[in-house]
Amino acid sequence: MSDMSEPSKSGLMRNLPLIGIVMVAIIGAFTLGDYLSFETLAENREALLGFRDANFVLTALLFIGAYTIVVAFSLPGATVMTLTGGFLFATFPGALFNMTGATLGAIGIFLAARWGLGEKLAHRMDTSDGVVKRIKAGIDENQWSMLFLIRLVPAVPFFVANLVPALVGVPLRRFAITTFLGIIPGAIVFTSVGAGLGEVFDRGETPNLGIIFEPQILLPILGLCALAALPIVLKLVRGKKGL
Repeated sequence: MSDMSEPSKSGLMRNLPLIGIVMVAIIGAFTLGDYLSFETLAENREALLGFRDANFVLTALLFIGAYTIVVAFSLPGATVMTLTGGFLFATFPGALFNMTGATLGAIGIFLAARWGLGEKLAHRMDTSDGVVKRIKAGIDENQWSMLFLIRLVPAVPFFVANLVPALVGVPLRRFAITTFLGIIPGAIVFTSVGAGLGEVFDRGETPNLGIIFEPQILLPILGLCALAALPIVLKLVRGKKGL
């Protein structure tokens, strides 16, 4: 009996971090929505700015830590956090703080998923036959391009872009680098919007989050997506010619 229960206990222990993230995310979705909001930021703007002016380094560290927690546990308010980074620290170094927090949080989800499910799933894909193995091989051949692509495409949810690489066996170093660099365009755009929040609050308005879909913003990002996808396309073309 003990031998049979041991694998199940081991599997449960390995999945505990991911289970914990899911549980906290569900609880946070129902309890934190009213706290991590533009209204809360507007109401506390003077206190936040005063604390930042008196304790800049501490504020930056606390902000990065809070951003990491929000992303790692997929809590509501990631967009508000990004704008807050711009509001408190301007476009720079605000964008850098946002990217650091987002990357650390993404690494947290990545490690939890890989420790629980990713290693076992990647091993099964490697040892499988047929279509599954070809899909895994295709991802492995284009990992850098695929990782940059899912970060750059605005339609790919950040949570999905954190989980999928863990489930297909992407190395941590590669994941971290592509996450940090791949979120630069979006981070700069939204941080710059946050840098102007003071004037928006003074007018009693809410920030324009649809700015990323305006042509002058979206077209350069789509151009970067095309560059990221180019190596994949070239390999496909060369593969067909080889046939």
